[in-house]
Amino acid sequence: MATGYAVKIFEELGLVSLWNSKADTKLLCLQRFIRLFAYGSSTLILVSYLSALHHSKARIGLFMTLTLVGDTAISLVLTICADAVGRRAILGLGAALMAGSGVVFAISGNYWILLGAAVLGVISPSGNEIGPFRAIEESTLAHLTPPANRGDIYAWYSLIGTAGTAVGFATSGWLIQYMMDGLKWDAIRTYRTVFWGYAALGVVKFILAISLSREIEAEKNKEPAPVADPETAPLLGDGAEDVGPKKSKLRSILPEISAESRIIVINLCILFALDSFASGLAPLSWVTFFFHDKFNLEPGKLGSLFFTTSIIAAISMLLASSIAKRFGNVKTMVFTHLPSAIFLSLIPIPSSLPLAMTFVILRSCTQSMDVAPRSAFLAAVVLPNERTAIMGVINVVKTSAQSLGPLITGILAEHKLFWVAFVAAGSLKACYDLGMLVVFASHRPREDEVSGGDEGDREEFEAQERLRESEDPEER
Repeated sequence: MATGYAVKIFEELGLVSLWNSKADTKLLCLQRFIRLFAYGSSTLILVSYLSALHHSKARIGLFMTLTLVGDTAISLVLTICADAVGRRAILGLGAALMAGSGVVFAISGNYWILLGAAVLGVISPSGNEIGPFRAIEESTLAHLTPPANRGDIYAWYSLIGTAGTAVGFATSGWLIQYMMDGLKWDAIRTYRTVFWGYAALGVVKFILAISLSREIEAEKNKEPAPVADPETAPLLGDGAEDVGPKKSKLRSILPEISAESRIIVINLCILFALDSFASGLAPLSWVTFFFHDKFNLEPGKLGSLFFTTSIIAAISMLLASSIAKRFGNVKTMVFTHLPSAIFLSLIPIPSSLPLAMTFVILRSCTQSMDVAPRSAFLAAVVLPNERTAIMGVINVVKTSAQSLGPLITGILAEHKLFWVAFVAAGSLKACYDLGMLVVFASHRPREDEVSGGDEGDREEFEAQERLRESEDPEER
């Protein structure tokens, strides 16, 4: 009896799905932990490092904005071409860029050189995902995972990443405090040591990326086989005369997006852009600097604060997967994300540190509960051969919308109006939540529209999808 209850709990938490997942799935989750660990460690000090180099808050905001703009362009190219060029190759290239940008930040203090490294490499101003990694990894996870288990796998994928950020915050914060107080190093030398660690983690991630198997690669569209039976052969030859001109090499790399998916993507892009612009107004780099600047919080305590919030956010993701199974992905996204938007807008109001920290912690309780349901929802509403490109395009739209936010926040901080950024961000995020509810509350995933929830019909649907992928795109 006890064993049965334990198995049921493990199933609810998604541990059974994770345990039974393929080795590549586990490697992708480990890569995400390493990457987010690096992001967390660098995000804690990014604004402080640039400030120690005597750059104004407005220039720091511009730096973060241009970094996101550069990431937008690079991510767009890499994610759209990932399935054709090779997912493993693109993930390896991204890891190499990550390591290179860490080295440049560790040896240079020139504003424009650092900006070039941040734009061409991978430096996260927000502590969240940046670069082509997430879109490719989520598409690959959908490729490797049965539809029934995707919610569990996405939940653990998100949880492991958030745990990486948390550990990065704590490790970086206390190491910085030790180097400054114990070793008596100056701020710049201390911060550059952290970036050397960032570069080393990029190398580790590169090794993990090239360790992935060929099973992660997208299935190529196959040309229809020629008719060999003379009884069924066309009367006027093999039909080669009717075949349209071959697509150019560039067009063969670019994916084809169905008309139904385009409508869904446009709606999602508008709503996600609103949410991402709000996130850009209050990125983690600015939030950590806000607490350091307003309350003079030490690096160790600052790291511990955001370690705590990240751990809470990670644990909440497990609950999100269970809730989504009962109420659906969209409702779970909206009703868990809305409270966090309200608490975000309240953070700058208190003049006491404990109350401000309370709002940060309350926000973290539901801040990330929408991540796994959102990924599962997005994977279900588009066709399998479209996922990588569509997820990449949506991430590019989100990054583009987010890019202007840090500059606006920098200007507001320069004029002692830091609080406006928090209030505006919380209000816009609440609008996004309500918009998702209105537009997609009654929307059924593409698989459900065909299968109607029956397992046998679902298998038939998947067979039809495989047949569709083997068709000549010119004949659709």
